[in-house]
Parts: sequence; structure tokens; C-alpha cells
Amino acid sequence: MSKLDQLWKRGTDLLGCKYAILGGAMSWVSERNLVSAISNAGGFGVIAASAMSPELLDREIKETQKLARAPFGVNLITMHPQLEQLIEVCGNNKVTHVVFAGGIPKDTAIKKAKEFSKVICFAPALVLAKKLIRSGADGLVIEGNEAGGHIGPVSTSVLAQEILPNIKEVPVFVAGGIGRGEAIANYLLMGASGVQLGTKFVCAHESIAHANFKKLFIKSAARDAGVSVQIASDFPVIPVRAIENKATEEFRRCQEDTIADYRAGKLSKEEAQLKIEHFWAGALRRAVIDGDIERGSVMAGQSVGMVTKEQSCAEIIAELVAQAETQLKA
Repeated sequence: MSKLDQLWKRGTDLLGCKYAILGGAMSWVSERNLVSAISNAGGFGVIAASAMSPELLDREIKETQKLARAPFGVNLITMHPQLEQLIEVCGNNKVTHVVFAGGIPKDTAIKKAKEFSKVICFAPALVLAKKLIRSGADGLVIEGNEAGGHIGPVSTSVLAQEILPNIKEVPVFVAGGIGRGEAIANYLLMGASGVQLGTKFVCAHESIAHANFKKLFIKSAARDAGVSVQIASDFPVIPVRAIENKATEEFRRCQEDTIADYRAGKLSKEEAQLKIEHFWAGALRRAVIDGDIERGSVMAGQSVGMVTKEQSCAEIIAELVAQAETQLKA
């Protein structure tokens, strides 16, 4: 057994795959084609259930099962209004792994999912990591704010130092800003059992992301993936990391104009907050599926600067593994 295999054995044992590399669940991108390709290449694909209805998720799982020759998981958002039904759909389809994201899941949700699957949860802090383990989580993901999409306030390196030395009960997977195998090796040496990468797989041949979306990824640098700006403290904005475009500036203006209307008495506080929150409605689909990279939301992690070409999932994973092995030998 190689050094790499030894270091992430707890991760591969939990996931049931060759390499402890999870595919980050990205709305509209992490669907049957990419998920099955990651799993078939030895990694661990994860369906992004996102805002899917139970019927849509049922179909997506069934279609993925037709393509996948290896285990894969389903990412469920804890705030989804039909979370219980989505968990039932996973159980009915004998899904082996459920990943809870978007908040701390209730103990009842974890218990229900554990009746048929392994449960992995996102832990944004050490105290919450310990709570999730007590609640029954079989594994944890710690994701720093270098990641794409919705992010927390703490960097990957700080989370790793805070959590990895103190959590030994379950495998921990590190995520956020990882684009090369050397970083994977170093996190494994710190005590991680594996990693999660999203941005790295967006430009895979098997990804259904629009050609415009992929081209923008390939030409972008790390600094181009910025965080959404909040104009006023009394109108909170959920931070999202994406490549800046025309919509980024329009969102700033939307906040300024909407808050001005509120101050002038033209809008109620609730109306103003809803107008700001609804600005990005459908924006990710516009970018990923329709290819509108100016008005859509091009969510990307800071590792986007390390995405330089289109490759197959097998090539991406093989490169990461080779880099990690070289680093460990060195």
C-alpha cells in the first residue's frame, strides 16, 4: 500500500472509492454526467439536489445509477422545505451516502438518513464539528471561504489547523481553494482523510456547463473570483464567491437604489430585503446552462486560476493523485 493510500484509507473506506476525492456539489453542474464520471474515475461524485423537488431528485438518482459503476452521494440542503421527502427519496433509491449542507442538520434528519446510508456533514467550526459527531455524523467536510458559491468567513488553512488536530472520531475532508495534489498531500499529513473539490471539475469534458462558462473559467485568475458585496449592515447579503461580471456591478447598484427607496419610504423593510434577495434568482442557471456569463452568476472558487484547460474527470483525478504522490515522496 502506498503512502497516499495509507493516509486517506479512512476516507476511502467511508466512501467506498479508490481515491478520497469528493466532487463538490454544484447546482446545475453536479448532475448525472459529471457525478458518474467522477465516481467511475475513482473519486466520489455527489449529486447537488439543491432546490430540486422530490420527483426531480428521484429521476436524477435513477439516471445517475444507470451511468455510475461506483458509489456516489447526494447533497441535501438542510433549509429545503421538503427535506424529509428528499431523504425518503434517497432511502427508496438505496443511496449509500447523504451529504447535508447549507446549515446544521437536525438530529432527526441525521438519524433518518443513517437508517440507510452513511452521513457526511459540513462543519464550519470545531464546536459544531463535535456537535455533529454526537448527532451521528459518519464524516465531516470543512470548507474554507476560498471555495466557490456560498461561503463562510474562515479560510481553509485556519479551519484545518483548528479542526484536524482535534477531531479523530470520524474522517474529515478538507475543501476550499484546492487545485493541486501537493495541497491534498499536505492536508492529509495534517490529519485529513480526504478532500473535496468543485471548481476543478467544472471544465471536465463530462460537465454540462455551457462552453461560455468553461471558457471564462479557463481564462480567469484567482483574484477574479470575488465575494458579493454587502452595502448596508441592516440589509444582510449571503456571501457568494463568483467571477466578477456586469451582474456584480448591477447587484451593487440594486442594493444602493433599493436601500435609497427604503430610506425615502417608497418600500417597506421587508419589500426592500426581498428585492435584494431576489436579484440573483435564476442567475446561476443563466450562466451554467444558458451561457450568459455577463448577467448570470459565475460561481467559482479561488482555485479557478489553476483550471487551464478542459480535461476528462479521469485525467483530472490522475493528475491530482500523481502530484500528491510526488509531494509525499519528496
